[in-house]
Amino acid sequence: MKRVFLPVFLLPLALLAGCGAEPAATAASDTGVNTSAQQNRVTTTKNDAAAALLPARVRDRGTLVVGAGFGSGSVPLGFYADDNKTPIGLEVDIAYLVAGALGLKPQIEVTSWENLFVGLDSAKYDVGFSNITVTEKRKQKYDFATYRKDDIAFEARKGGSWRVTSGKDIAGKTIAVGSGTNQEKILVDWNEANVKAGLPAATIKYFQKNTDTYLALSSGRIDAYFGPNPSIAYHVKTSGETETIGKFSGAGPKLQGLIAATTKKDDGLVKAYQAALNAVIADGSYAKVLARWNVSSEAVAKSEINPPGLPLTS
Repeated sequence: MKRVFLPVFLLPLALLAGCGAEPAATAASDTGVNTSAQQNRVTTTKNDAAAALLPARVRDRGTLVVGAGFGSGSVPLGFYADDNKTPIGLEVDIAYLVAGALGLKPQIEVTSWENLFVGLDSAKYDVGFSNITVTEKRKQKYDFATYRKDDIAFEARKGGSWRVTSGKDIAGKTIAVGSGTNQEKILVDWNEANVKAGLPAATIKYFQKNTDTYLALSSGRIDAYFGPNPSIAYHVKTSGETETIGKFSGAGPKLQGLIAATTKKDDGLVKAYQAALNAVIADGSYAKVLARWNVSSEAVAKSEINPPGLPLTS
């Protein structure tokens, strides 16, 4: 297996302080992850029962158009291979498995997080595989077939004493988060509760690229980044400059968050996705993909359609 080559946003943060270029590649031989364009992905076989659930318009076309809303990259969820053009990562591998179980060829369309949902709304994409959390608000517009637990975490510079165990711990801090994510909603809800309790609100910052987020963290312009646990755990391991200071369910304190294949509501596709996911869970290929990206702890026993998600208010 080829040793891993990591984009610049996964380098130690001290090395980023004077770098304003786009992500380059550098070796990090301790991870052993293949980031070449030749992925040798885990594969599965067509599941006829799942494929039979597809609407004719998709089955006859023969392709599954996948919206991948990771933009410039979010390792290990979705990012570009060493050739800077081949989409790879955990979410891409899951999309390949589902397409394979449905007897379709995956067509991965990389886009921004915001445009992912625009594409789902317009039926440009058949499905979104992009670490999308089930929320009650999103369920008003989309259908979900779950495939992974959703854990989120706070990442800060190593060596500090600050820890986040509840919403009160963010009071007065400056925290980066992705726009439109469930992490953002949780921060906003915590801010509202803190202000009502007489505590100072946290300042929420938004960055378009991971490079910008980590530059801000290394320079002290933000106190922490609040994002998906797989990405943060991977960065903590490979950078050596940061640490996880808090970990939570993506659906709040009373519910385990879930990540799901996402499609426009009532477009007739969600049952096929659920059946495909259950097929790859049963044949073991799903477990191999999660193990490949070191997220076996987020495995689910079965796919569910539209389970309870992050509440409208929390």
